[in-house]
Amino acid sequence: MQIIKTPHAPAAIGPYSQAMQVGDLLFTSGQIALRADGTLNDGDITEQTKQVLNNLTAVIEAAGAGLNKVVKTTVFLKSLDDFVAMNHVYAEMFAGHTPARSTVQVAKLPRDVLVEIEAIVSLAR
Repeated sequence: MQIIKTPHAPAAIGPYSQAMQVGDLLFTSGQIALRADGTLNDGDITEQTKQVLNNLTAVIEAAGAGLNKVVKTTVFLKSLDDFVAMNHVYAEMFAGHTPARSTVQVAKLPRDVLVEIEAIVSLAR
């Protein structure tokens, strides 16, 4: 196992890693709408989803891959009413790549953000 970390995404705010590599798989921690400097992007669901996916991209790139290698994501939404707007940004960022995905509404997210996304990534060449 190898810990993956990058200064281009927010540091972990608890006892966990940004991601763990196990063989040819990368498991990311959930990313929320924090900027790399730790400040909160408290914009709407569109802005927060962009921030989250930019953070996720930075972590995945630190492991030597890109969004096109994502196998599965889990999206946690504060409100499923934000699904359409989140999905629009998600589709743009993944640019035609369609990994498996689960999307759920949750009661509360860290820092009271609107969205959190985690991923499993293939690092196989």
